[in-house]
Amino acid sequence: MRLGLINSAWVQAGRDTAWGLRMTKDIGFDTIDIFADPLEMDIRERCLIKRECDRLGLPIVSIACVALGLADFNRSVQRFHLQRCQAYLDLAYEYQAKNILLVLGEYVWQQEVIPPQEQWRIAVENVRRLGDYAQRLDLQIALELEPFRFSLINNVDRMVSFLQEVNHPAVRANIDISHLHLAGVRPEELRRLKGLAIHVHISDCDGKKHGDLPPGRGVVNFLPYLQEIKQLGIDGSMSVELEYSPEPEKIVEWVREAYQATDRLMQQVGLRG
Repeated sequence: MRLGLINSAWVQAGRDTAWGLRMTKDIGFDTIDIFADPLEMDIRERCLIKRECDRLGLPIVSIACVALGLADFNRSVQRFHLQRCQAYLDLAYEYQAKNILLVLGEYVWQQEVIPPQEQWRIAVENVRRLGDYAQRLDLQIALELEPFRFSLINNVDRMVSFLQEVNHPAVRANIDISHLHLAGVRPEELRRLKGLAIHVHISDCDGKKHGDLPPGRGVVNFLPYLQEIKQLGIDGSMSVELEYSPEPEKIVEWVREAYQATDRLMQQVGLRG
């Protein structure tokens, strides 16, 4: 696997896009994932990202898309989010990426009022539609497991069930190690994602709350997860996810620490290469 970074680490620290891409390459990352909304970007930013990544030899692998409205019970909201996700897929095609990383929503009103199975059905149908669009562009969708109580996909069982119901070759799974730990997912459970997982996120946490810390700053025991991931034979990238650094002025040190820690872990299990 290759080692990547999600560029939100730089963006949320208030650093310039081009500068962040250059630092990503200088630190040693192989690839980059882009956190950018195509409906918010102007043409200059849109072109700058691709131009700089090409110049640096930094392939764009994934574009992160949070689309909580795909499971909304209002059809107008669903239509907007379908169109928005299609814009993300168009951007991924333009950037010659491999996939979009898709974050689905949560059950509303504590699974009351709206039957949870109805929200599930809506999400399945809309993701299947997006799968058709992605397939026409020779792209894939990687669904993220979120470790929160009311998330539609918050454990491996639900991930597998969702993928089976969507039943689309362009729709696959993302593995987020910190999320797995927070959700109480045992490393061996990842064996059920053989042939289904295409992308990996790595970060640490305190074991209680979503944290996205550099590996080694929290409590996650990474090696058992990485050993299982190696057995999955994923032809893709493991992307470091760092959110909201507590010291934005030291973001370079924060990212470099995460790079070095993740590289050591991947080398230990023979995963990087």
